Amino acid sequence: MKTKVLVIDDSALIRSLLSEIINDTKDLEVVGTAPDPLVAREMIKQLNPDVLTLDVEMPRMDGLDFLEKLMRLRPMPVLMVSTLTEKGSEITLRALELGATDFVTKPKMGISQGMQQYADEITDKIRTAARAKISTLQSIAKSTAAQTPQAAIRNPLISSEKLLIIGASTGGTEAIKAFLMQMPSDCPGILITQHMPAGFTKSFATRLDGLCKISVKEASDGERVLPGHAYIAPGDQHLLLARSGANYVTRLSDAEPVNRHKPSVDVLFDSAATHAGKNAVGIILTGMGKDGAAGMLRMKHAGAYNFAQNEESCVVYGMPREAVVQGGVHEIGHLKDLPRMVLQYLATNSERAMRV
Repeated sequence: MKTKVLVIDDSALIRSLLSEIINDTKDLEVVGTAPDPLVAREMIKQLNPDVLTLDVEMPRMDGLDFLEKLMRLRPMPVLMVSTLTEKGSEITLRALELGATDFVTKPKMGISQGMQQYADEITDKIRTAARAKISTLQSIAKSTAAQTPQAAIRNPLISSEKLLIIGASTGGTEAIKAFLMQMPSDCPGILITQHMPAGFTKSFATRLDGLCKISVKEASDGERVLPGHAYIAPGDQHLLLARSGANYVTRLSDAEPVNRHKPSVDVLFDSAATHAGKNAVGIILTGMGKDGAAGMLRMKHAGAYNFAQNEESCVVYGMPREAVVQGGVHEIGHLKDLPRMVLQYLATNSERAMRV
C-alpha cells in the first residue's frame, strides 16, 4: 500500500517537481497539491494523507501558524520544505519544535535540476516521516519546556577528563535540546553530530545556547574542548575529536559522506574511539538508519561507556536499535532519564577510580 502525500507549496513549479519526484517511486504517491494552507485544510479532510510536505513561507496563512493548528487539532507527519536562508533556518527550527518530523531545503540555483538531485533525500525523508511517532515529538516538546538542569558535578576531575560524544538524526534536534537543557554548567565537554544541512547548524547552536546552562556553538577547526561547552558539527563537514598535547581539540573534515551523511556520526564516534578511549561516553539518540552503530561498537572496544535512547522515547528507532543490535551499547534509557543516567555513571565511575 502506497504512502499518500499531500504537497503544500505556493510555487506551482515546486508542486509539480515534488509530485514528479514522489510519484516516480513505487511506494509513494501524491494524492493532492495545494497552493496554500487554507486550501490544504480542506484537502486533508477529503484525502486523509499520510504525510504532508509544507513550505515554511506561505501566502494567506503563515506555515508555522498552520503547523501549530494542525499539530493541535490533527497531529500528522509533516516534512518542511525550507529555503536556505537565515530566516528560513529560524522558521524551520521553530517548525521542528512545533512537531514537524524533518525538513529538506530547496536548491538555491537551477531549481528543476536541483530538485532532481534532491530526489533521494526527499523520498527517504517522506518514508521516514510516515514511520515517525508524532505523539513522541509532541511529548518531547512539552517535557522540554519544564526541564531544569541536573545538579552540578561534585568532582571537577570528571569535567576535565571525560567527554560526552552524541549522535542523532530524525527527531534529534528536539532530543538534543532536551538532553543539553539538563546538563549542569560544569559538565564534561560535549561533541555532537546531528544530521543537518549547511546553513542550519549555526542557527541550531545559537538557539540552544540561549536555552541551556552550558555554552553551545557550531564547531570550528582546532578549538580546545572545554567543560561546560558543546560543539555541534557544521552541516557540511565532519566533526572529529583529536589531541593536541594534553588537550582535546576539534577537527573538521571535508571528506566524502559516510553512510550517505556529512556530517556523519560514525566519523565522530571513530575519532572518539581513537583519541579518547575510556574517557569517552557515547550517546546515540533518535534517527533513521545505522549511522553511528559501527562507530559506537568501536568506542566500546576502546573502553568507552555507551548509552542509547529507548524505542518508546525515539521519534524514529533506527540508529539506537542498530547500535544495540551490533552490541555497542551498555545502557538503554528514556530520553528524559538519559542526562541523569549519564551523570550518575560519571559520578560512580569517578568514585570507583578514586578508591583504586
